[in-house]
Formats: sequence, structure tokens, C-alpha cells
Amino acid sequence: MPYPPPFLGGTPTTDLAKRINIKITKSSPSGLIAASKEDPWSQAGKYSLGWVYFSIILLVLAGAIHWYHYGEDKIRRATYKEEAAKSSKTSSPDTDYEMANLPTNCSSRKFFPRNGDLPDQPVEEESYAPSFGPFNTFIALVRFIFYRPLPALRYKERELSFPSAGTVFIVSAAFIFVTLYCFVPQPLYYASIGFGSPPLAIRAGMIAVAMMPWIVALSMKANLITLLTGIGHERLNVLHRWGAYLCLFLSLIHTVPFYVTPIWDEGGLNTFKKYFSGTLYPYSTGIAALVPLLVLCVHSLPFIRTWMYELFVALHVPISIVYLGMLFWHCHNYLTSWNYLWATTAIWLLSYCTRLFYLNWMNPFRISWLIGEEAAVTVLPENAVKVTIPTQTKWTPGQYVYLRMPGISIFENHPFTIASLCSNDFRSDYGEQYRDMTLVFRPFGGFTRKVLESAVEKGPTKTYRAFIDGPYGGMRRDLASFDTVILFAGGSGITAIVSQLLDLIKKMRDTKAVTKHVYLVWALKRPETMEWFKEEIRICREFAPPETVHCQFFITAAKRKIPGQHQFPPSPSRPLHDLLHKQIDNTFQGIASKRSSALIQDAAAGDPEKEMELRAENEDSITALPHPTFLPPPKKAHTRNKPSLTIPTTNLAPPPTEGKSNFDFGFPSTPTMFQKNLMRFAFMPSVNPKKSSWSTEYGRPDIPYMLKGFEKEFGKRTCVFVCGPPSMRVDVQRVVAGMQRGVWSSDREELYLHTENYAI
Repeated sequence: MPYPPPFLGGTPTTDLAKRINIKITKSSPSGLIAASKEDPWSQAGKYSLGWVYFSIILLVLAGAIHWYHYGEDKIRRATYKEEAAKSSKTSSPDTDYEMANLPTNCSSRKFFPRNGDLPDQPVEEESYAPSFGPFNTFIALVRFIFYRPLPALRYKERELSFPSAGTVFIVSAAFIFVTLYCFVPQPLYYASIGFGSPPLAIRAGMIAVAMMPWIVALSMKANLITLLTGIGHERLNVLHRWGAYLCLFLSLIHTVPFYVTPIWDEGGLNTFKKYFSGTLYPYSTGIAALVPLLVLCVHSLPFIRTWMYELFVALHVPISIVYLGMLFWHCHNYLTSWNYLWATTAIWLLSYCTRLFYLNWMNPFRISWLIGEEAAVTVLPENAVKVTIPTQTKWTPGQYVYLRMPGISIFENHPFTIASLCSNDFRSDYGEQYRDMTLVFRPFGGFTRKVLESAVEKGPTKTYRAFIDGPYGGMRRDLASFDTVILFAGGSGITAIVSQLLDLIKKMRDTKAVTKHVYLVWALKRPETMEWFKEEIRICREFAPPETVHCQFFITAAKRKIPGQHQFPPSPSRPLHDLLHKQIDNTFQGIASKRSSALIQDAAAGDPEKEMELRAENEDSITALPHPTFLPPPKKAHTRNKPSLTIPTTNLAPPPTEGKSNFDFGFPSTPTMFQKNLMRFAFMPSVNPKKSSWSTEYGRPDIPYMLKGFEKEFGKRTCVFVCGPPSMRVDVQRVVAGMQRGVWSSDREELYLHTENYAI
């Protein structure tokens, strides 16, 4: 606490509720006079400005890079679209010897010229936007350093992983800055505690208070930092946590000097009592603020947060509010402390008010107002769950929402990536203005497990009320701005990629994308997982421009379900718990039914036959799809009697339905025992290097080998997108970091990497 220096030789004239300014007189001790000149307490507010300037510099740099790429991508797409429009008006070939280019159906390039030899060199790719070479080289050098993953520390069965290299650099720079800013200026202590609070403590305290607005802003789902930099709050959250740890570090530096030079020595306590009456313990307000901060930081440690996540979510915000209130009490409006605390409060309130526009049930002009949307739950193969929500909410590929289903769990609110595309080409049967928001996830425990159990117990015809918060996040760059796009997915990581792929193919068909080649690599344990997005993959194969999309599927486990297996039984019933959620869900369903009934009556305009017809349509508006039998939890790998690895080809896909063609994923024939034993050599050089653009192989993908093969097809600008387990992300990061050399050693302009972190 910034205790004021003692008043000696005069009468205080300032209001203690604001700040204290001790006048220096002829009778003042020499130590006090020296202290007032070396590092006066009244000017300690400058240290808080140091942190503000440091943060603004980082914000401006991140924002400038983001908006530079945003504008450049816009120019590339607009230029390409303009050239494509001009090319479409080109006259047809003059002679039969000039052949058309399939993607545009118009071309002035002669593949079979009338005279001369065939062209040997490929036509150089055009650059659709002006590019600044030195800047591209600088960005590639930065990515060469920061794309590399930091090695994890392992001790026996425990593993300590680090955040990204960029995060470590920013946190380290901030730590070095605040440490030097506290300890380099002199003096660290006054000659006597009677001359005032130790300068070291005041510096650390003011910097810690100045960090509060930034810490809170980094934690908010809707915040200005995301708007300026394009970085979603899920990525900013790691800086929020490390900022809080740094604030705790500064708070301890602020606390320790008061115990090194205690206030009850050298007459300091008498001075304290003159200004603060009725305080039982001099450091009571400081301890009251330090304790909640310590609880927040300890509870947010990764292993503790994972262990008791629901408790962390329930307590984190209330304890933070208590901490902010204690800071108001502790700082007592000294110097500029309350300015930062009021700014923190304003940011907090503004963010919560902004979030009201992200809630699907807070728009009074929609049917979902106060009652949420109707949702259907479908059980997919491999115990996956698909939640379909017809909604008027708009979203972009790669975004996610927080889902709350009161009929399953009242207070739990969890994020899920949207796996469907919000487009006029994918309208919902629920209504003209609706789009089907699809969430696909694999249940592990907690809320996701409850959704699976409820779907199994209540059957496919049960619908639920769904409350959506979002969408948030998304990709900072547009895939349509890159010449080559490479997508890596591991397991359920495909959910973050499938909507991006559909959107990219749509833009390629509409000549809104400069992309020439798309490569999808999906590693999954069993072929049944492909059924999750079978229709989406079919669309990609049938509607993508010719020879542009190449998909490779890797089956990493040949073990399949045994015919005749039963469904996994739900957990023991909880009568009171289920009754409560059922009553809440029925309440929302009843309100929704009444609201729909009123709308039907208005639409019928008194016509009984039309009203009956509308009610019949409404009863069949949404229902969950029948779900197939799914696998029980897999057994442990180390067993004596392992089942046969033979994969019946008849079970690779469900029997074809009448009127619908059975989609072929490119499966090879059932592998022999020799092939099974060589699964890990799936990428041995083949005699025939030409492979189908759609194939399925058994084994794990050799990511470094594949990326080096794809490098031959890289355009001027290439994007690599990965969403999968840590091992896959690490392999991709390491290889892409090394490939940055191609930017400064060739005519390549950019190699961009986007990673999504999911627990697969």
C-alpha cells in the first residue's frame, strides 16, 4: 500500500481521499528532502504509464500486420475475380489446335501449337497483388523462429508442455520489462520508513494496477483487442493467464518491501495512525487484495483447472469481482490507481453488454427470444454426437459457439466448433431464413457425456432447447487468398476443417478464390468415422473444379466392431436430477409451442383448413435422425487374445439406399496380413508414383514426407491448416517452420500456418 510520507513541519492541505502531497519546509529532515528529489511518491504514476506504452506498442504491431494481410488478401481476390471476368469474355479458340482450359473454358494459351515444339516450362503463376519483398522476407524470418514448437519436458509419466514460441517471447519480454522497470530506477528504499513507502513497492504496485484493464480485456469473449488484431479470445486467453501470473509477481514485489522495512519501525506506525484511523492491522487492505489474486492464479494452473474445470468456471468470475473490489479499497484513489480500476470496470461492463448481441435468445425479433432454439441430437458411429440447431444466427467457417442445453444441464456452457456452412446453398428445412448449425463432437465426460446418455436414453425423436452464445473466433486469414491450401486433420479435428473446405470450394466455383490446389489429409482410427461427414466429402468430390481437390484418408487402426455388439448402456439414472432438467426443458418447449401456435393463427388469417395444414407442417418441423449402433468404449490395447484384424469389405459403408448412389471413399481391397504388418511403411516409394487424388490407406501419415511432396505444388502463397492431436501439430509446425527458407531463397511470397488446438 502506498503509505504517504510523514508530515513534518507543517499542516497537510490536501484531501486524503484523493492523494497526499507533503510540503517540504526548512525544518524537514535531509533524508526526506533527498527522497522527494530522487524518486518522489507524487510522481510514481509514471510507472503505470510505462506498462501502458509497452502494451500499446505490441497492440499496434499486431494490428498493423493483421490489417496489412487483410488488405492484401482483399486485393488478391478482387484482382483475380476481375481477371476471371475478363477471361470469360475471351473469344473461343481460333482453330481446333488450340484447346480450352477446363476451369475457365476460355484460354489463349496453346497447349498444342501449330508450329514448333511443345512448351517445356510451365507458365509462371501470376501474382494478384503487389508484394513487398523485404517485408515478406522479414515475416518469413519471424515465422522461421516462432513457428517451431518448444520441446516438452518429461519426467517419468508427467509431461510439462509450453505455449507457443510467440507467447513465450511476449511473456518473457513483458517479464523482463517490468522487472527492470522496478529494480533499475533508484532508490529501492528510502533511508527510513518514516519518509514514506519504499519506492520499489510503489513502482510494482502501480504497474500491477495498470495491468488490470489489459488482463480483463484479454479474457473477454467480445473485446476490442480481437477487433483490432483479428486474434480470437480463445488465443488471447493464454496471454490473459500469463498476464495474471505477472500481476501476482508484481504484487509480491509490492508486498515484500513493507515487511523488509516494516511500518512499525522508526516511527512509521505513528505516522500511519495519523492518516488511517480505525485500522486494526496496517496491511489488512493489501492482504485482502492479495488473497483472491493468489486463489485465481493457483486455481488456473493447467493441471488444477483440468482436474476441477466446472468448479473453476463457476468460481473464476465471482472471485475476480471480489478481487477488483478489494483493489478499490486498497488503492484508496492514490495517484492514478483508480483511473485504471474504473477503466477495468468499464471494459468489463462493455464486454458483457456487447455479448448480449451474440446470444441467440436475446433478439426480440426472433422466435428464439428468451426460449432458445430447437435442437436435435443424433448419435453417430464411434460414439460421436451430432447436434443440429436450425437458427437464424449467422456464422463464418471455423467459428465456434458456446452451447447450453437446460434439458441436459442447466449451468454448463461449453464451446463447440461449427461444422456446417452458413450459406444460401444450404438452407434449413426449418424455414427460409434458417440455416442448420451442426456441432459434432466426441464425448469424454461432463456435459458431452450427458448429451450422449440423454440421446441414447430418450431416443432419436426427442428435441431439446438450445441456447447459443456466439459465434466467436475464426481464422484470421481467408483460405481463398492462397494459391495452395493444405489441410491436416486428426480424428475429430475434421470438424474445424470441413466447413472451411466447403466454403473454399464454393468460392473456387464462383471465381472468388485464387486457389488452384487443395490437399486434405485426414488421419482417423476407423473407417466408420468417415460417416460423420460423408455427404460433405461427397459434395467436395463432385462439385470441386476438376483436378483441384486431393483427399487422402489414413486408417490408423484396423480393428473394427464385431457384428452383434450391443449399444453402450447409459449410466445409472438420477431421478431427481433428470426430473429437474425435464421440467425446465418442458417449460421452454411449452412457451415455444404457444408462440408457434399464435404465429400459425396469424398466418392462417381465420382459415381453418390452412391452419390445420400449417399445424401439421409445424409438428414435423424438426426431428433427430435415427442413429446406428455404435461402439462401446474400446478395450485396452495390451490384451492376450486380440481379435482378428480382417476388415470385411461389406461393412466399409452402409448398404446403398434406393435412389442414392453409394459414395466411394477410395478404399483399397482388404489388407493382407503382410500389409497389416507394414502399416508404418505406408509411405514407402511406390513403383508407380502417380496416385489417385482420392485414396484411403492403412497406416499413419508421414507428415514431413508428405509436406515435402506437396512443396512441389506450392504457389506463390500457401496456407497449411492443421487441427489434430499434439503430435500432428508438432510435426506440421516443425516442417513448415523449416520451409520458410523458400520465401527468401525463391520467388515464393508466403507460407502461412494456422493451427487449431483440440483435445482429440
